[in-house]
Amino acid sequence: MKTAKNGTHFVTLANGYHLWTQTRGNGPIQLMTLHGGPGGTNEVFENFGERLAPYGVTATRYDQLGSWYSDQPDWTDPAIREQFLNIDYYVNEVEEVRQKLGLDHFFLLGQSWGGVLAIEYALRYGEHLKGLILSSMIDNLDEYIVNINAIRESMFTPDQVAYMKRIEADHAFTDAKYQALVAELGEHYLHHQSDPQPRHLISVMGTPVYNYFQGDNEFVMVGALKDWDRRADIHNITVPTYLTFGGHETMPLTAARRMAATIPNATLHITPGAGHGQMLDNPDDYFKHLGEWLLFSSSMPAAEKQPLAYHSCYCRDCLFSDSRFPTKPTKPFLLSSECGRGGGGARRSSRETTSTRGDCALCRLLLCWLGANARQR
Repeated sequence: MKTAKNGTHFVTLANGYHLWTQTRGNGPIQLMTLHGGPGGTNEVFENFGERLAPYGVTATRYDQLGSWYSDQPDWTDPAIREQFLNIDYYVNEVEEVRQKLGLDHFFLLGQSWGGVLAIEYALRYGEHLKGLILSSMIDNLDEYIVNINAIRESMFTPDQVAYMKRIEADHAFTDAKYQALVAELGEHYLHHQSDPQPRHLISVMGTPVYNYFQGDNEFVMVGALKDWDRRADIHNITVPTYLTFGGHETMPLTAARRMAATIPNATLHITPGAGHGQMLDNPDDYFKHLGEWLLFSSSMPAAEKQPLAYHSCYCRDCLFSDSRFPTKPTKPFLLSSECGRGGGGARRSSRETTSTRGDCALCRLLLCWLGANARQR
């Protein structure tokens, strides 16, 4: 049986289970995505192939074991739970999927829980990576738990918070009022925009996987992930790393900035007007900056890659042809849409990027090597 190279395939693992995979795009930059949850689905990535095609990206997504589109083990069996419900299994699953799909020197993107797996993969199998993208995920759960509860304290009245804590102590999570409050927080911080989310007629959440790793919900984290902490190890991630977080996010941005300063080759981007699901809340900003970073990171020789910096240009007399700039640069820059078509702007060299207005497609897409000490006009 012969199937198309790109498209939907079921991968058969060595353990006999089957995983749903899909690859879209024909570009030379290979990207694999890891969904959140735990127990979520790949659907937030369904347009990645199309949105990243202008940057030469081929995007692969798959559902992890126990998620909706892949095989569902019998989680009532204690032996199965012990074998598969652990981080080691899911990290090794990523590696097996990579091998089955024939990927190497690829970019790995992890969203939320997928970011946990991406960090672990980079530390264990980093030789196969060309770059790492952590989308709305920090390197430990302690800071997240503190932050999500601080959000709750600031968002609800003291009486509402006390009510929620009583419900949680009683494990009465089906209480209608409690569920309404949890949903309200989700609409503000998980999904910040009005209605960008995939919809189903029934729940497609892999609840056994979620409950085991996470616990009962985002506030009651009593699962196996609660003690996960890689703060002491992320400095060992040496591949180019792109950290992207929503500006209205459940993950603490203070932790994101600390990570950007700790990982040797990291770039941090804050997606404005977005919550935890950045690619759904503000897709234009999310894909533009991700695509530029992928293009930049795939184009630079490995020994010369440095944290991404953005350079404002002047469209009416573009710096590309300016002979006053050195031909042999000492630091790479990516021209971005900060120019505003001839309005100019000060060059800034920073690991953190934000979105500003500007409509110069040339500057958004082209790579340029400029000297670190290039003179401003």
